[in-house]
Parts: sequence; structure tokens; C-alpha cells
Amino acid sequence: MELLLLSNSRSPGQPMFAHAAEALVEFVAGRRVTFLPYALADHAEYVRTVAEALGRYDIEVAGLHSSADPVADVRAAEVLFLGGGNTFRLLHALQSLRLIEPIRDAVLAGAGYMGASAGTNMACPTLRTTNDMPIVEPESFQALGLIPFQINPHYLDPDPASTHMGETREERLLEFLEENDVPVLGLREGSWLRVAGDGKASLGGPHSARLFERGSEPAELPAGAELSSLLAGQPHFDTP
Repeated sequence: MELLLLSNSRSPGQPMFAHAAEALVEFVAGRRVTFLPYALADHAEYVRTVAEALGRYDIEVAGLHSSADPVADVRAAEVLFLGGGNTFRLLHALQSLRLIEPIRDAVLAGAGYMGASAGTNMACPTLRTTNDMPIVEPESFQALGLIPFQINPHYLDPDPASTHMGETREERLLEFLEENDVPVLGLREGSWLRVAGDGKASLGGPHSARLFERGSEPAELPAGAELSSLLAGQPHFDTP
């Protein structure tokens, strides 16, 4: 599989995707991108925004929302891109349109898969480590399962000066591990995970990442870290 999983699509003070432009251009490699805009309510506007942003890098984008046969177009796609927004809404739409299996089949057959934020969540086994509010109820929490571990996009470090009394992101992910034996990769803003067809995975971008595993203290992984060992794991859910 060829995967490019971004923590975010925008970085402060930069145009959309500018922080990961080199990685995007290398990944797409002149292929046409089929964009699935279902994480936001206004599909047409979302496609227009993404097409304009990627057009700066001569990347052609087609929105799946206007397709007469979304399943067929997914199966024929060269690169599939699932953008950010609400993860529950995105998964609900993919389930309603019966696109889960076609997407998985297309990626296993050689189509590239790009995700940003909610789209990165979709590459995981489940959406249980998303940051979003459940504004809709999907059929299940099961996502695409392209990788055997979880990612938490937009990972935020605890702020020692904060007066907020709710859980920190770290505390919530540790709660997840109390109920599930599945590694979680906390991707900070401006970072991404690149999975290559030879079974290699690496951390992209200038920032370190935070790895959470049951039975271990959270670990800091340096920028550029080799993460291929995570691809060999087997997730176990609902195992307190």
C-alpha cells in the first residue's frame, strides 16, 4: 500500500497543504486525485477549495460527490484523498454510500491513499481515537483498517499553565489503552505518516510524534523516525 496520512491540511500562516507540499507532489507523482469531500457539509465548496489548493502544484482533482457511480469511480481511482472535517460524518457517509470495501480494495490493488485529519482517522481500524464530537451516528466505529494501529491527528501536548479541568489529550489516549490494546501515534500539527509499498513507514515533517502503547510510558519519536514495526502489529479491541 501507498499511504500519506497528514495530521492537518493547514498550518498557521501558510496556504492549504503548503507545509507538506513536497511530500504531496512526490506521492501523487502526476496521477489524478479523486477527492472524497464527505467530512464537511458543503461538498461542492470543499472540492473547489481542495482543487484550488492542489492546483498550485499541478495536481488534478475530481470530486467524488458529483459521480453517477461512486463505487465504480473509487475502484478506478489513481489516488484517493479523504479530507479533514468531522470524522463521524465522514465515516457515516462512507458507510451510507457503501464505499468502505471499494476504498480498501482500491488501495490494496495499488491506488494511493491520502488522508488529512479525519481522512487520516479513516485509515485506522476504528475512529475511537478521533478528537471530534459525534454529530451523527455511524453504523459502527469500524473504519478502513489500512494500518493496524491508531493515529491521533492534531495531537496537543499538555499545557502546564492551563486552567482547563477536562482531560488532556494524553489522558484520553491513556484511557483508550485501558480498554484496548492498540498502539496510538499522536501526530502533531505539521507532521505526517508515510507508508511505502515496500512495507516501510516513517514520520514526516519537522516535529516529533508521541507513541502510546499499553504497558509502556508514552515515548517521543524524533522527526524522520522509522515506524515500520507498527505495521506488523495486531490490534486488540475491548480488552480491559
